[in-house]
This record gives sequence, C-alpha cells and structure tokens, in this order.
Amino acid sequence: MKYRGWVIAIILLAAANSFGQKTKGSLFIIGGGDRPLAMMQQMVVTAQLQANDYIVVLPMSGANADTSFFYIREDIKRACNNAMVMFNFTKTTVNHQPWLDSLQHAKLVFITGGDQNRFMDIVLHTPIHQAILKAFANGATIAGTSAGAAVMSQQMITGSELLGDSIGSGPFTKIKYNMVEIKEGLGLVSTAIIDQHFIIRSRYNRLLSVLAANPTLQCIGIDEATSIIIHGKKVTVTGESQVIRMRLPSKKKIPAIQSDKVRLQQVQLDVLTEGDIFLLD
Repeated sequence: MKYRGWVIAIILLAAANSFGQKTKGSLFIIGGGDRPLAMMQQMVVTAQLQANDYIVVLPMSGANADTSFFYIREDIKRACNNAMVMFNFTKTTVNHQPWLDSLQHAKLVFITGGDQNRFMDIVLHTPIHQAILKAFANGATIAGTSAGAAVMSQQMITGSELLGDSIGSGPFTKIKYNMVEIKEGLGLVSTAIIDQHFIIRSRYNRLLSVLAANPTLQCIGIDEATSIIIHGKKVTVTGESQVIRMRLPSKKKIPAIQSDKVRLQQVQLDVLTEGDIFLLD
C-alpha cells in the first residue's frame, strides 16, 4: 500500500508539472459568502459552457452534501440551464470509475465550502485528484468557494492555529512565525497561497504570518461575494468587495526562537477591486 501511494504521488506530480506547462483551463476562486447573479454569470462565461456541457459539484468539504449541493445548484441555475450532478466521493468510492470519467470530462467543476481539511483528506493523491487535474488540463474551469477556494493552492491554509503542542481553531491575534498550519492542497496554484472571507473576518494576521514563512509566494486574501479568475498567470478580480495581495517583503528577520513575532519590512500590499488585473509569478 505504501508503494502504491508513492506511485500515485509521482503520477500526480508529473501530471501537475505537465498541466502547469500547458494550462488550458481556468480557475474561478470565490472568497465565500453570497454568490451574486453577476458572479455566477461571469463563472458561466469563464467556463465557456455550451448547451451540452455539464457541471460537476464536489461537496466533500461540507458537513451535509445535499445541503451544499442544493444551494450552489440554486445559484448556478439562475445563470444557466446546464445539467448539474453531485459526486459526493468518500474514501470507499475514490476509485468509482463512472464518477471519475464524468469528473475529468466536465466543463465546470465546483468545489463547495465547509472544511478544506475534510475535502483534501478524501481527495489528496487519489484518482479524484488526478481527475480534477485532467479536467483542468482539458480546458475545464475549476471553481470553488470558501474551503473550495483554499484547496486550490499547492500549499493550503487549513484554518488551524498552531499553539505549541496543540492546535486551535485560530483567532490569530498575533503575527508570528509557524503559527498557521499549512498542508498540501490540489496544486492548481503553485506560486500563491489563497485565503478566504478575508476582509470581513480581518484575516491579515494569519496571512502576514504565512507570508513571513513563504516570502517567495504571493499571498492572496479574497473577501466574500468576490472572486479571482486565473487563466495561466493572469489574475482578474471580479465581484462586490476587494482582494488583498501581499508579496515581496524586502527585509525579513528570522528570530532565534521560531515562535517569535514576525518582523517584515517593505511588503508590497495591493487592495484590488472589480476589473483589476495582476500576474502570478
């Protein structure tokens, strides 16, 4: 079983590298909260849905798959009439080939909100993961909201705060090294880390802490009712609120004690709104 796991990991890594070089699909990453009609219409346009194309919803982040599917289906139905199906994969159905075939040929894949850890615990280094990467390489738009936004990154914020020997849900009242738990995500974005519900929940402390630990990556905080559209290296902001981008600290102090407070200087911080465009590194 360990050997098989390593084989799958190697296949996924090779696939991710190949897909990263020949990107055909897009990402539509929503910061959570409301999904206005204009946003859903923009998602449909981004996916270039034709009449015969279908949408796959992956609800594994949510505690109740049927509820998660119901709400996103109602939102998307306002913007298009395309067929929608829900594939609620579990650890016992990761090899269910009919679902995997449909997933990799979908034109739009939507990952619902909830708990990103729950989603990745089922998906990471499995045929589901590979099918998502194949769909993206085939030109599909991979979309997600809240937890479904966090999973897009190669390095994923879990939402947990590291407190010495314990883990908390994270008020993140300080800016400190090594206090934000990071795990492996889907790897659809390799040069940035995504945070969500950003402005409304004042998540600056945790994203600055992440930047201190990952100064070569862009840290992108997306507010509610707001999204970013990624195609290749081009990122476009859309929605009702704002996106915060933090990057390129010029000076950084490494403390003797890893849990010590962060010191960063000359961080580039952008506050972006509807229509703004920037590039990933």
